[in-house]
Amino acid sequence: MALLAVKNLKKTYSTRFGSVKVNALTNVNFTVESGEFIAIMGESGSGKTTLLNILATLDKPTGGEVLLDDRSLLTIPEKQIAAFRRDNMGFVFQDFNLLDTFSLRDNIYLPLVLAGKKPAEMENRIQPITERLGITKILDKFPYEVSGGQKQRAAVARALITEPRIVLADEPTGALDSHSADALLEIFRDINSTGQTILMVTHSVKAASMAGRVLFLRDGEIFHQLYRGERSKEEMFAVISDTLTTMAAGGDRDE
Repeated sequence: MALLAVKNLKKTYSTRFGSVKVNALTNVNFTVESGEFIAIMGESGSGKTTLLNILATLDKPTGGEVLLDDRSLLTIPEKQIAAFRRDNMGFVFQDFNLLDTFSLRDNIYLPLVLAGKKPAEMENRIQPITERLGITKILDKFPYEVSGGQKQRAAVARALITEPRIVLADEPTGALDSHSADALLEIFRDINSTGQTILMVTHSVKAASMAGRVLFLRDGEIFHQLYRGERSKEEMFAVISDTLTTMAAGGDRDE
């Protein structure tokens, strides 16, 4: 059984008076196995953000369904959605979403505090994660006192500390310089090697070339999917670039 299953997913937006309808997603189908690292790519307006928002239970589809561990996200009562999201999903955003009035430590602890965890358990969880991410020595600093790369590492720690079933990352390297972006991608690959499932939306070919599979969206549909197989990062980079060129040129999508 797949960890995550997306079945016949559709999302249609209407203008204020309903005179114009926009199909953001049209019959999207794919599965995610436990331990996969998947990148989702596509031009602006292709449906990437809409898809991620639905997977994150921040939006609801017009049709179809999403199942996590064979449980439909559409059946979760509204009052339980926040707790379900906190217990099952970790989030990494382009703009970090850290609270400036909290230290990095308290930012990382926040989802555990909301879940009612005891201080001893929080301390036991944070130590191995922050050591692995190389931020243990700066945990008492505030976000405005550290670099963008360090902020994003703290955001990754916050996403991992709840031991989520899946990490959802939205353009995680978008606000980073090239050195920090490369370091973060290596962290993602290391985290994935321990069995953590990651689903990442990105415009970056370099970021996508770290994934084990790449889904390409165009006009709200899956245009193509690419498996790493035995390809190196360099080979993945080249094949992803070629696929994006084909998409931009109006090539036919996979059937």
